[in-house]
Amino acid sequence: MTGLPARRPDPASSTAAADGPRRLVIVGGGIGGIALARKLANHPGFDVTLLDRQNHFVFQPLLYQVATSALGATDIAVPIRFLLRRAGNVRVLQAEVTGVDARARRVDTSVGAFGYDVLVVAAGVESSYFGHPEWEQTAPSLKTLADAARIRERVLGAFERAEALEDPVARARELTFVVVGAGPTGVELAGALAELAKDALRQDFRRIDPRDARVLLVEAGARALTMFEPSLGDSAIRFLRERGVDVRLNTRVTDITPDGVALGAERVRSANVIWAAGVHGSPVGAWLPAERDRAGRVLVNDDCSLPGHPEIFVIGDLAHYRPPNKSAELPAVGGVALQMGHHVARLLKGEPKGRPRKAFAYFDRGQMATIGRNHAIAEIRRLHFAGRLAWWMWLFIHLVFLAGFRNRLAVLLHWGWSYVTLERGARLIVQPPRTEKRVALRAPPAPSPTVATPEPPRVPTERAVKSEPCVEPR
Repeated sequence: MTGLPARRPDPASSTAAADGPRRLVIVGGGIGGIALARKLANHPGFDVTLLDRQNHFVFQPLLYQVATSALGATDIAVPIRFLLRRAGNVRVLQAEVTGVDARARRVDTSVGAFGYDVLVVAAGVESSYFGHPEWEQTAPSLKTLADAARIRERVLGAFERAEALEDPVARARELTFVVVGAGPTGVELAGALAELAKDALRQDFRRIDPRDARVLLVEAGARALTMFEPSLGDSAIRFLRERGVDVRLNTRVTDITPDGVALGAERVRSANVIWAAGVHGSPVGAWLPAERDRAGRVLVNDDCSLPGHPEIFVIGDLAHYRPPNKSAELPAVGGVALQMGHHVARLLKGEPKGRPRKAFAYFDRGQMATIGRNHAIAEIRRLHFAGRLAWWMWLFIHLVFLAGFRNRLAVLLHWGWSYVTLERGARLIVQPPRTEKRVALRAPPAPSPTVATPEPPRVPTERAVKSEPCVEPR
């Protein structure tokens, strides 16, 4: 590309060539990291390396629809390399970050060390189980495509197991779904699970009625969707209850086991618990020379850089940023990450010209959440409304922000078909049941050393000869 040196500087070196482009390392290929890389695409002043554990970008607002079979994984995910295929100065690497040395200006990864002149950390957040990491195996969270696939197979498998059970108590345990946490993810999951059971699966089974499934939404606080205006949260709860969801507010989960959850003195037997209660900053934040809040988010300056380290920026969900004259930090939502990525790109482009850094100013375009078919809530500035209009707006906005024309078209077709037929097409269980795995891996019994069992003679009839190719190993 014009303006770039013929040879990339040594990534392990702590200093860049004086006459070469500045080495920029971006940790995280989410909304913020991708936005930054796109703004600096083909810029002659920057040699960009983007690191991410996954090779794909996921549109997380629709992740719950993959978990509940409304969409397929490829409908909401795009390879990072595809998004940046025209950015000749951007190198994409699938790698796990193992450390950051701010003094040496080096990022250590599973594929080697990378020196930097500018470091931007957009590593996001992970699920927090509030001091109970053992709950993760029983109650998966929803942060990645792998999480969504795991939840989908557990949910669909519950109906399959219930169909085969004779014991009504065991069957009820399989058909009880508990969602912990009434934030946007929890509320959307609870509504989608209720629709899956009462609409999409209602005619598919013979011995069970999927509409008998029980969905519980458990929230420790007094309100659901606390980031919304109270009347909108109340509207969402009313709609969920009309759809048969058992909403429990002011109810704390005290234990989670494979048999179910403990809600104080009450024990709910369930084979399907989904965690949507809290998040914690990525471990990458702990390697940075900066203070963190109780949730592990990194406290940043008003320009998104670290105090005392103007060459390091933290953006997106991992950044704890409180705007001037505000009583709370910005929420961990995609809009904040997108605008932070654009802001840092403008700062970096202006630095060679000696422009002073400007503070990050967030423009709040509002927030929305879908509760179920024909019902969503929207808060746009001073406008607060719920119902069918908010739902159609939610559909349109998410289609616009979805990456890739193919994905937009696929999601539009899926949504249109589901709206007309109430069906869901991504209902595949890829992993075989555990009992099947054990049988398949069990070694055949050893033959007796004393008694030989002769093989019965084979009669070469016409039927046997014709069927023989069908039973030969392929």
